[in-house]
Amino acid sequence: MKQKFLKIHPSDNAIIALCDLNKGEDVSIENRTLHLVQAVKAKHKFAEKDLKEGDTITMYGGVVGQANRPIKQGELLTVANVFHKTEVFGQRKQLLDWDKPNISKFIESTFLGYHRSDGQVGTRNYWVVIPLVFCENRNVSVMKNAFLEELGFTRPNKYKQYVRNLVSTYREHGEVVGKPTLIEETLGSPPIFENVDGIKFLTHQGGCGGIRQDSEMLCALIAGYLNNPNVAGGTILSLGCQNAQVSILKQKLKHINPNFDKPLYILDQQEEGKEEQLLTKSIQLTFKGLVEANGSHRRPASLDRLTLGLECGGSDGFSGISANPAVGHASDILVALGGKAMLAEFPELCGVEQQLINRCTSDVLADKFTELMKSYSDSAMAVGSGFDMNPSPGNIKDGLITDAMKSAGAAKKGGTSPIVDVLDYGEYAKKSGLNLLCTPGNDVESTTALAGSGANLILFTTGLGTPTGNPIAPVIKIASNTNLAKRMPDIIDVNAGGVINGEKTIAQMGEELMEYIIQVASGEIKTKAQLLGQDDFIPWKRGISL
Repeated sequence: MKQKFLKIHPSDNAIIALCDLNKGEDVSIENRTLHLVQAVKAKHKFAEKDLKEGDTITMYGGVVGQANRPIKQGELLTVANVFHKTEVFGQRKQLLDWDKPNISKFIESTFLGYHRSDGQVGTRNYWVVIPLVFCENRNVSVMKNAFLEELGFTRPNKYKQYVRNLVSTYREHGEVVGKPTLIEETLGSPPIFENVDGIKFLTHQGGCGGIRQDSEMLCALIAGYLNNPNVAGGTILSLGCQNAQVSILKQKLKHINPNFDKPLYILDQQEEGKEEQLLTKSIQLTFKGLVEANGSHRRPASLDRLTLGLECGGSDGFSGISANPAVGHASDILVALGGKAMLAEFPELCGVEQQLINRCTSDVLADKFTELMKSYSDSAMAVGSGFDMNPSPGNIKDGLITDAMKSAGAAKKGGTSPIVDVLDYGEYAKKSGLNLLCTPGNDVESTTALAGSGANLILFTTGLGTPTGNPIAPVIKIASNTNLAKRMPDIIDVNAGGVINGEKTIAQMGEELMEYIIQVASGEIKTKAQLLGQDDFIPWKRGISL
């Protein structure tokens, strides 16, 4: 018989429904029978025992909320009867004794990647064009329109023909009659540079007008993109007078990699003069860079050259028991092999701080993590918000009713391995093992930061579905449930729903995901986000505009 509910940890008093449960239904938990006083939809939770006002709600073995009124045994837990509450955290204790996963299946595995002179290995070979300030966005767009079609990098747009059909129908009948057919357009001419995966033209709204710290962080982020092993080289457009000065970018790049030697062209519009002169020169130099990038070829590399970004978005009540722990197991496998992984989204680590502190390999790292969490929380409180407001309406609708509950499941993406480094936004991952990276919970701001810190692949779990991608790091989308994978197959790469229905264990799902990672890293598979051309890029802006 299919399991209908799950008690995740022996100390939990919140039970998750794995399928829709009816009002009045009896469920048996640990030789006790509970009578459900309300219907409980799949992904939602009900009380294992009677709770008084002020009692703590526990899941995953930790505090995830507090009852704000008496709650009966078998009653549905909702935002109406549960408040956000977390455990107090402090000094590092109960030091981690890590039980490594079995890596025998992958110990000899390799992927085909682009080897850089600094020892990093890319899973893709991109050229990037990035403005230092929003004033240059238009020039970047002009370059994009000039390059992509001519070099064979444009994607067929089936919706153009769809609009043509609508126009034709309207002209003929004066209204839209019937439903025009959506026709897949054939691919255009093959790319001129067969070893270049594409040119990525990034735009943003930063670089000037805000606080100087935001411009410095933007420069650090751009430096990280240039240093990312998936990038062969870059063209940077500067206006000249902005806060994000070329000198700051060069300083940040030198800090990340003193021996940076990729082709890099930086052009300043106020120095170049006419726009036409700026654009023709930047186009010519970019073409020259593409010729050089095309000389790179994929060669075998050991899996310890991979750096995984760990991300979630559009999470649901199943994320923490299927997709997230499966990603965590894959992360543990990679770490055991000597690779790197980065767990981001600090607002979604609220409530599990002590667990992560205990996993830090030194007091210095534990203190840095604590300081970043408290500083971030204080900043949110200062503007009238807080981590407790992190769950979105979609999260709440699908069973994540407090930030602590969401965080307890989100942290599972980080597996169980020791934490070897704690990185602030814009810092680059250099230590093998699990790193914590301070980013917002916002999907795109966080994936943007992961690529800027060196991720050459990003694992992205979702329970509701989101088309988020990244310009330079392939994003592998993992569904927490089978219904989502079937409903949105155009954005989902891997379905972890088999964990929910008992077809697969977490370990099996993690190993399956690891095999998929190797194929994506080798260029054998394009992710759904890549196929959709989902190139989201949003730098994190912490300050106000001046």
